[in-house]
Amino acid sequence: MNTKLNMILRLVAHYKYLITTVVGIALVGFLDENSLLMHVRYRLRISELNDQIEMYNERNEAATRELRELRLHPKAIEKIARERYFMKADDEDIFILSTDAQRIDSDKIRQDNEQLYQTNQ
Repeated sequence: MNTKLNMILRLVAHYKYLITTVVGIALVGFLDENSLLMHVRYRLRISELNDQIEMYNERNEAATRELRELRLHPKAIEKIARERYFMKADDEDIFILSTDAQRIDSDKIRQDNEQLYQTNQ
């Protein structure tokens, strides 16, 4: 039994630098809170967040262009009201041709139009 223990200790003593290096790499690469795996995860997360920043910047630019158009052209408000909210003048009829799966609740639109009409008067 003592010979096995001596043999293991000699083996460890002989490869002490290799064992220390492997344990150090394992700690730094996988087990530490600042490990290589966490570094890769953080890089991926940063990339995703940069993509989101780019998307929101594009949305902001589009909204800014639309706001500028609304300020410069009063008819643009009417255009948006007609296209997005299906509003109409009293003497008009609207026909909605759509291949979308969504159904437009005409009662809800009518109520919204009546409320908007009442608030404008």
